[in-house]
Amino acid sequence: MTLHSGRDGESTPDGESRGAGRDPRPTRRGVLLGVGLAGLGGVLAGCSTAAVPYDANEAGVPPNGPAPGAMPSSGAMTSPAAPGSDAMSSSPAPRGGQASQSARKKAKPKPKGTVLGAASDIPVGGGAIYTAAKVVVTQPASGQYKAFSAVCTHVGCLVNKVTSGTIGCPCHGSEFKITNGAVVAGPAPSPLPARQIKIVDDQVILL
Repeated sequence: MTLHSGRDGESTPDGESRGAGRDPRPTRRGVLLGVGLAGLGGVLAGCSTAAVPYDANEAGVPPNGPAPGAMPSSGAMTSPAAPGSDAMSSSPAPRGGQASQSARKKAKPKPKGTVLGAASDIPVGGGAIYTAAKVVVTQPASGQYKAFSAVCTHVGCLVNKVTSGTIGCPCHGSEFKITNGAVVAGPAPSPLPARQIKIVDDQVILL
């Protein structure tokens, strides 16, 4: 009986070499070994090659913080906010309603009454006759204004002149004082009735 080598030279009783009949498929041990090597390669590839200080923490940051000029870890670039770009303004613009209310407050209300004319047109010591309103306005002293009916108390004629401190009627010569409308010369039996006026922005207004 001839012996054959069973392990690259080891003989077997049947004369066949063990190496010649080995299964060519990979064994379980070989597969596991290959998977382990592939995983180790991936871990090594994921490791950073950047230099890390010896006293850095687990994240690779030194105790005193990142070095000046280092880029943010997130990769985002930040820039300082431009002056005046705050979302909240310290002095908000006034609302439209408030602006309209302030405009209405500034606007002066229109005075009630009838505007006769300019107060500056009435001379001191004299007066002005407004025939349409049948009113005579005098200024006995500077800034002192008086108003009377322009209808003479004699027969109802309108007075037509103010001179020498008196108001004269053209019909029969009656005269009245510019200070209080009292009769200076007849035949008028009673003084001229007083009328109410006020001066607003140099305007004579009959109330």
